[in-house]
Amino acid sequence: MLHYPAIDPVAFTIPLPIVGSLSVHWYGLTYLVGFVLFLLLGRQRLRQQPYARFMEQGRWSARDVEDLLFIGVICIILGGRLGYVLFYKPGYYLSNPLEIPMIGKGGMAFHGALIGSIVAMLWFCFTRKRRFWEVADFVAPCVPLGFAAGRIGNFINGELWGRLASPDLPWGMVFPHSGTLLPRHPSQLYQFLLEGLLLFAILWLYARKPRPSFKEGRVAALFLIGYGALRFIAEFFREPDSFLGLLPLGMSMGQWLCLPMMAGGIAVWIWAGKRRAISP
Repeated sequence: MLHYPAIDPVAFTIPLPIVGSLSVHWYGLTYLVGFVLFLLLGRQRLRQQPYARFMEQGRWSARDVEDLLFIGVICIILGGRLGYVLFYKPGYYLSNPLEIPMIGKGGMAFHGALIGSIVAMLWFCFTRKRRFWEVADFVAPCVPLGFAAGRIGNFINGELWGRLASPDLPWGMVFPHSGTLLPRHPSQLYQFLLEGLLLFAILWLYARKPRPSFKEGRVAALFLIGYGALRFIAEFFREPDSFLGLLPLGMSMGQWLCLPMMAGGIAVWIWAGKRRAISP
């Protein structure tokens, strides 16, 4: 049985005139790492087909990756926050609307961030005259490592701990913030491995595999199916939100939100398979 290491959530403090100081948190730095990884992977993605051909035609450029990141950061943060407000605590925030913008107090939802990212891609498609699935297929393999970084941030914060585990589990961990001294699953690390590293490997290998033609939309569909399935599995080990508990059929809110995500991914996969293939 392991004990959660006491990690200071503040990475470092910058002294500032007048205001005193600025505390930089590890959690914020993990978001920054995720954004940098998107930028680096996006540039690598431009070397893969069909985007390498699009680069030669002048349809795509490195500037597009930067613009996608910029609008994506804004929409993901807004979507993640609003998703948490609407999916998890609508009643509370209806009574306390002034707390909605207080992201520093915690509360971000992946499924809301996903909706925000879709809005960002739609904006990009509209302003650059691009096909939506062309953009979605480009983005999908570039984001799971950002999820991985975020889960490390959750672990550093000692939040989103797992359900109670057997005392015999070698990696069972005591999280003092949970209010008990019983071992729990380190579910943040499970999600780091599943939704982060494993999903990245699946998507990256599938997207870069040489093939005679491309079914536009299938990389994005695989992302929806893969994330939904892996998150659904991880939720069996993650402690449900105390203010929600388990919902009908013994499933958590996260699992219920994954169901339409997986269904949508399957529908897009089938639909994409019926479309005309694009030559590399």
